[in-house]
Amino acid sequence: MTTIETRGDHHAVGHPGTRQPIAQQGPFARLIALSLAIGVAVAGLLTLVVFPGGSESTITGSLLVGFGAGWALMAWLTSRFTTPPLRWAAFPAAAMGLTGAALLVFTPGDSAMAAMSWVWPVPTVVLSVYIWTQVRRSLPRRGRWMLTPVAALLAVASIGAVYEDVSVVRDHRVYSGPGTTYEVNGHRLYLDCRGHGSPTVVLSNGLGEVAASWTRIVVQVDADTRVCAYDRAGQGWSGDVSQPQDGVTAARDLHTLLREAGEHGPYVLVGHSIGGSYVMTYAAKYPGQVAGMVLLDSSSPHQFTVLPAYATQYALMMRRGLAFLPTLDRIGLGRLLADVMPSHFPQPAADVVTSLTASARGARNGRDEISILPTLFSQAGVLTSLHGRPLAVLTSTDNLRKTAGWGEAQDQLAALSTNVVHRVVDSTHPGLLEDQSPARASARAIDQVIAAVRGGTRVSD
Repeated sequence: MTTIETRGDHHAVGHPGTRQPIAQQGPFARLIALSLAIGVAVAGLLTLVVFPGGSESTITGSLLVGFGAGWALMAWLTSRFTTPPLRWAAFPAAAMGLTGAALLVFTPGDSAMAAMSWVWPVPTVVLSVYIWTQVRRSLPRRGRWMLTPVAALLAVASIGAVYEDVSVVRDHRVYSGPGTTYEVNGHRLYLDCRGHGSPTVVLSNGLGEVAASWTRIVVQVDADTRVCAYDRAGQGWSGDVSQPQDGVTAARDLHTLLREAGEHGPYVLVGHSIGGSYVMTYAAKYPGQVAGMVLLDSSSPHQFTVLPAYATQYALMMRRGLAFLPTLDRIGLGRLLADVMPSHFPQPAADVVTSLTASARGARNGRDEISILPTLFSQAGVLTSLHGRPLAVLTSTDNLRKTAGWGEAQDQLAALSTNVVHRVVDSTHPGLLEDQSPARASARAIDQVIAAVRGGTRVSD
């Protein structure tokens, strides 16, 4: 006599007295989907509401705690409503939850996170194999399709982390700055000065930019005068600082850096994007050191009020969204995006810029600078007049079309001086540095300000 036992999608035939496989019964797919969704929701609540704009360790820890909660819920729900229960889900729940909690409690810094990224890929691959094996053993076919991609994603993240670690080591060996680093106020700052003549031009980076981002500009300006590109603390080839620097602190750093390097003012200050707010803050603090200014699609001190959508964009997309980038770049996403959407810089500058910005450290610097934007804009707003010094303002057509209020903000910048040229350039925002024709327009504006400074004349249009 034989017995037949229902097993979800199929039947098992056996003989009396033999051990029968456990029947697979219950709403596996629905419970797994609910658990995963709640895990993602908890991770989102922690990263976007509880710890908005947090450090890399805080964001990574919050994500792991949230995902761990999802696995724990899966183990509990299936123990009540399915046969067999997925008790094995308690293992990834403990691994992720405890690791995440440790990151939240101890909040390791960038160097510690970099060191740990050499360690965690191996146990993560082991966890991925464990999950995949348990999924195939314990789930019917209709429940596997949701958890198999999760196991695969863990393996891919581990591979990406190893690739990123190796790339960082290689880049550090291959790409060294042609300039010099100086000890400034307890940390190292990088400065690259070329050419001869006066006035000296000082270039200030925008968000996510480094000294090498000015390659197209430098080669067109250094034939006529001296031009200096530098990295603020935490950027590019400069050293790190423990806390994000506001505009006044960065201005003090730059003033000391130029003095230590033996560079003499007054200077023509050039800023792109938020770099414009940094040079405005410098001009407010050291007005006697400023001979003229060039603002390339610059941020405005009044951005939160003049741009209708900016406050919301800052709170949701920039302050919170950019905080995820150090975690994502730690597993190689930044380099992947750089390969998919390469910059328009010429080689080898393109590879240099990618090596310095498409990393967890580069993303951390961007997140830190975003966090102090309200303070920076307030400090830049102290500058209300250049008192007739030469000023050039270049505005990109792309921002004029896409950003409500951008034109008004640019007009306010142009009103800083009565000796001004304000020109609209057919370009994207980054194109004023990256693209050949817009970069020529940027270099031309710098040359015009230099000529006006030298001759004590008005800036020619």
